[in-house]
Amino acid sequence: MKSLIPLFSVAALACSAQFASAGDVSGKITLKGTPKPEVPIDLGPECGKLNPTKQTTRHYVVGKDGGLANVFVYIKDAKKADATGAAPTLDQLGCVYEPYVMGVVTGQPFKIKNSDATFHNVHATPKEGKGNKEFNQAQPAGSPDLSKSFDKPEILVRMKCDVHPWMFAYIGVCEHPYFAVSDKDGNFKISGLPDGKYTIVAYHLKTHGAASEGIAKPIEVKGATTQDFTVELAQ
Repeated sequence: MKSLIPLFSVAALACSAQFASAGDVSGKITLKGTPKPEVPIDLGPECGKLNPTKQTTRHYVVGKDGGLANVFVYIKDAKKADATGAAPTLDQLGCVYEPYVMGVVTGQPFKIKNSDATFHNVHATPKEGKGNKEFNQAQPAGSPDLSKSFDKPEILVRMKCDVHPWMFAYIGVCEHPYFAVSDKDGNFKISGLPDGKYTIVAYHLKTHGAASEGIAKPIEVKGATTQDFTVELAQ
């Protein structure tokens, strides 16, 4: 029995070292400049009843101290890793997609839900040459949740509803779970990233566009690490 004690000690040390080598990257995305006013959306009589709040485009959602929401932040060169936690959900609520920007891991099933008492269809339009498959599927009111996935990394896959042409959402697809979306005040946090040197990227759909890869910065992760970004409006 005594001979097992060193083995338990080695296992405990190895386990401890494994957890100690994983870090978190947090920071804030700040918008520099004043964007144009968002465009009001006319939801029409049916969707207007489902969503009485004033709706606009969500090109630049700016919060406290210039914090910019809906920025997809990811580690560009992290090793492949499986998804963790429950499957994310894209909801159709009040004739808008929620969330507007989200992330999934390649091959990870995610749910698409219709919480509205009206007909929607879900149309994924990946970029050509990225390897993901387009789909277009009806989702009537009260129908079961859909389960979908994307096989290839892509920043970002556009989702739209052909019934309601103002409805858009965007999904970042990575080969690992080391990504985040900035909240209403521009804050983000990527958890569980192994210590090491990486490239971290902040991508804002409206500012950077399809032809850009966003803002890339070198980063060395050692436990809790901070990395902020400033997104500048195009002149």
